[in-house]
Amino acid sequence: MTKEIVIVLIDGYIDDPAALGVPPYISPMIRSIAGAALDAGADRVEYISIDMIRRHRKIPDAAVTVVLSGNTVPGKYLRTMPMSLKELKEIAPKLKGWKMISGSAADSEEAGLFDFVIRKDPAASLYDGICGKEVGERFRTLEEWNRWMLLGADIVTQHQDFPDPLVAEIESYRGCHRYKSGGCSYCIEPLKGRPLMRAPKDILAEASRLRELGVRNIRIGGQTCIVSYGSEDDSEIPRPNPSAVRELFEGLNSMGFSTIHVDNANPAVIASYPEESREVLKILADNCTDGNVLALGMESADPFVVTENNLNSTSEQVMDAVRLINEIGSERGPRGMPKLLPGINIVCGLDGETPATYDMDMEILRRMRDEGLMVRRINIRQVLPVRRPFNVKVDQRRFKKFKEEVREEIDRAMLESIVPYGTVLKDVYLELNDGNTTFGRQIGSYPLLIGIPYKLDTEQFTDVFITVWGFRSITGITYPFDINHMPMSSLEALPGIGKKRASKLVLERPFASMEDLEKVIEDPHVMDGLRD
Repeated sequence: MTKEIVIVLIDGYIDDPAALGVPPYISPMIRSIAGAALDAGADRVEYISIDMIRRHRKIPDAAVTVVLSGNTVPGKYLRTMPMSLKELKEIAPKLKGWKMISGSAADSEEAGLFDFVIRKDPAASLYDGICGKEVGERFRTLEEWNRWMLLGADIVTQHQDFPDPLVAEIESYRGCHRYKSGGCSYCIEPLKGRPLMRAPKDILAEASRLRELGVRNIRIGGQTCIVSYGSEDDSEIPRPNPSAVRELFEGLNSMGFSTIHVDNANPAVIASYPEESREVLKILADNCTDGNVLALGMESADPFVVTENNLNSTSEQVMDAVRLINEIGSERGPRGMPKLLPGINIVCGLDGETPATYDMDMEILRRMRDEGLMVRRINIRQVLPVRRPFNVKVDQRRFKKFKEEVREEIDRAMLESIVPYGTVLKDVYLELNDGNTTFGRQIGSYPLLIGIPYKLDTEQFTDVFITVWGFRSITGITYPFDINHMPMSSLEALPGIGKKRASKLVLERPFASMEDLEKVIEDPHVMDGLRD
């Protein structure tokens, strides 16, 4: 009797420009590794996340152990963090069989503890190794890609967030249309070459399998520009193909997912082909879940920085794209959010940057605000020298001041516009308690962080009535709000109530009508807010 071949996958979480893998997301890369292992003849694949290990889950025996970890675009996370290098160093000696590591952690000193260090495509390298071939660096073929995503889909059921709030990231294509010129100076996607597009039928087959397994939430990611999906134009600014986008997203919409979101878009494509882009944006607004965000790669509004780093687009192209997305996507959807809004990515520390660069970046954001345009997310970060070194030393005080200016002048104004007082956001998933505050988010790309100023049970859904805006988050109360039965801590959170009035309400309730309540409140302005 032959011994069972077991492959263990350690998910340390990855966070890359074109793919998310930090919970609630599960990355397509870890699923493709599982599929490649099974395709090569493995009997079983065990998925273990770093959070499971943190909770003392034992790492099982295996013929091969693969670690996927590293974040090239580190962000702020709510419930967990990617695996640290310290954790990687502690875990490596405990791994069984021959050991492989991939993700940006492959460039760390700790990667020396592994037998194979893979930087291109760990799924393809693992497949070759199990099949008895040399474990080298190569990208998967399109046929392998589609086959492995189907075979590896089942590991989603082993994830700690399955079925909610898990979001399965699904890749649409690999590479970048700007590969001939090298693309943006800091980005690794152009190094993957000419875009290799997955056909709508293949993406839909993967999505159908995930839905069959019980996945409720998906994001179509893994691309540099979703508006360019399906384009057969090999130029740097490809003409969109609305028919391919329609086939894909109408098919996804028919499957009954709770959440369908997307990610990146090139502003130059939207600005250069407004009619085709308008059609694509309308398809996304009609077939995806509201709260959807198209992250636009502006990176810098400084024309010299744009030239020096071969960036995607000019500031005017960014403005045109933001206007068009607002025109198509600003209508509010059933969950309470605008259907489709732009996000803006700004990268500091690029070649050619000067103090004036920050002023130009600030000026374009002010223009968006003053025109009444909505921008859901402004992501400001310092460049990481993943692809090559950069000559600019970032003035940390100036960088911090710039971020503070954006938060104070732009972000809050945007939140007030996107979720005005009294907006009811539906299906907010409550994730954690911090003292007497409960934090939750709607499931999807870049969801708003919502604080509810009283303690609630987590891991459940609720609707929230928005009352206050911060710089990057909002505050609200559960909706509907039963004033006759809610605890005093929640009454204090009502607009204009406070501790003294809350005590009085507790003593005087129950209230049969708003008129009864008004007699106790004795302030028409406070009552106006409560009636809303």
